[in-house]
Amino acid sequence: MRKPELLAPAKNLEFGKTAVDYGADAVYIGAPMFSARCAAGNSMADIGELVKYAHRYGVKVYMAMNTVLYDDELEQARMFATEAWERGVDALIVQDMSFLEMDIPPIPLHASTQAFITDPVKAKFLEDAGFSRLILERALSLEEIRAIREAITVGLEVFVHGAVCVCYSGQCYMSHIVSGKSGNRGECRQPCRWDYDLIGNGGRKITSGAHLLSVRDLNLSSSLRDLIDAGADSFKIEGGLKDITYLKNTVSNYRKELDRIIESDEELARPSYGSSASIKDSDLNKTFTRGFTDYYLFGNGNKVSNFNTPKSIGEYIGKIQSVSGNNFIVDTDKQLNNGDGLFFISDNEETAGANVNIVDGRVVYPNKTEGIKAGMEVYRNYDRKFVNYLERHTSVRLIDLKAELYTASDKIVFKVIAPDGINAEITINGEFAEAENKIQNKEKIEENLRKTGGTAYRLAELGIYGKDIFIPVSVITSLRRDVLKMLDIKRQSLYRREMRPVGRYSVKTDRKELDYRANITNRLAELFYRECGVEKIEKGPELCRDHIGKEAMRTKYCVRREMDRCLKDCGSADREDWRIINKDHIFDLRFDCERCEMSIVYAGKNNKK
Repeated sequence: MRKPELLAPAKNLEFGKTAVDYGADAVYIGAPMFSARCAAGNSMADIGELVKYAHRYGVKVYMAMNTVLYDDELEQARMFATEAWERGVDALIVQDMSFLEMDIPPIPLHASTQAFITDPVKAKFLEDAGFSRLILERALSLEEIRAIREAITVGLEVFVHGAVCVCYSGQCYMSHIVSGKSGNRGECRQPCRWDYDLIGNGGRKITSGAHLLSVRDLNLSSSLRDLIDAGADSFKIEGGLKDITYLKNTVSNYRKELDRIIESDEELARPSYGSSASIKDSDLNKTFTRGFTDYYLFGNGNKVSNFNTPKSIGEYIGKIQSVSGNNFIVDTDKQLNNGDGLFFISDNEETAGANVNIVDGRVVYPNKTEGIKAGMEVYRNYDRKFVNYLERHTSVRLIDLKAELYTASDKIVFKVIAPDGINAEITINGEFAEAENKIQNKEKIEENLRKTGGTAYRLAELGIYGKDIFIPVSVITSLRRDVLKMLDIKRQSLYRREMRPVGRYSVKTDRKELDYRANITNRLAELFYRECGVEKIEKGPELCRDHIGKEAMRTKYCVRREMDRCLKDCGSADREDWRIINKDHIFDLRFDCERCEMSIVYAGKNNKK
């Protein structure tokens, strides 16, 4: 029986509980330090509290420690890993191989997407090294995922929604080069979202001020069945720094889609327990999106970029018919609201933005009309009505129980059984008189037993057997409260985590040399690779000073392909050198057409400001 997992981000304890409430089967949360989102660190106490809350529903908690580490940080990382195990965390998400050399408890290790997993050889190497799950690169196709699945037996995790790193994960050094803040240290300054001039031979300017590396957001909600068939086990929503409305909307949407698939396939089942109140008419276009793409899941034929803006554009509304004075008329069948935020784009890629002050049918009075022209496409990137609804909406996740009440003149026995088979039973001995009105008495008992509000449970099935005795409301209340508390404690104590086998793994590689792109920044990671047979090791870029001529990024994404100037199509006539420049830095673009990849090489600072 396969159990596809919906994995959601937890910026903090509150967000983690919300993700659980809205139907996540697992959540990932940043450790106090060493998370790839350094702005989303959490105390170990809060992580422990989230674990207790999540495990009640069979929901797993993974702690992210997926930066590269320096020598003076190894002991602190080891202590966090140890405390994570003690507090009940189900796995650590890591990219640094030093964890394989540390003396830590048998907590499972998940290889972060930062570990740059793109092929069966790398996947098998990491499985043999001791990782129990591999988080795959976002740019993989279904065929590539299927090939990896056939090569290994451990779990496979794929991103299905949210922001896309245009570079192969873990292989981007642009932020470190331009700012000293490394993405592999959780401090990415997102230079891929900046605007650049594209320059050809002789300094010819091809485009000016375009967001040439900014990719639209991932949305694979319609491809979950394909991913399951390809061998994926866990479906990850990106968004460790997004707001609570994004979290509610995306988790609710993907929960409904996964449930639909699971219910139609007897070979599938949910890995966690409890039902959630879903968002009415949830719409992924109505919370943060730069526009959606399936990226390269079905090949690299589609456009995936948004040169116009790295910000949220939202849902498509329609086109502007006319602009007159302080208003415009939009051709749409969608209802705009006072307070909505709008984004406009023209055919020649001019953009503008405004907020809605007043709506009168299709006539919109914005707070400003600068840059707004007839013919522009209109997008809503802030739906005030929907956001207000999301902010007010709450979901209480409830686990359905089977319950039996047996009554006799000398005792009462109340038993509840959870979906995982764990049960709790309480017996009260005493003398109980026969009820005067048997029908009314039974209804009253059932009514009070079902008052499970404030707990994680509800009585889906309740059978009452035995003699018709009178039971005081106080006794029923105490009986219900105590048995549910007992069940909760019992289920928490019987929760079983996976364990990483004790002992060292023996793994070898044919590679004798590793350059800076192996991201080795400490002695234990170096020791690991030397034990694997590597003889020559270059230190990671964070420990190097000179970056001129170094590859700052390698990616399946290609600026030429996005501009319909693929070298495979246009031939030698267009084989000029390209580079991208902003006010501070210059990067050369290089195209590996055989592998269908683009690399960005650092050429130095821009001295012609």
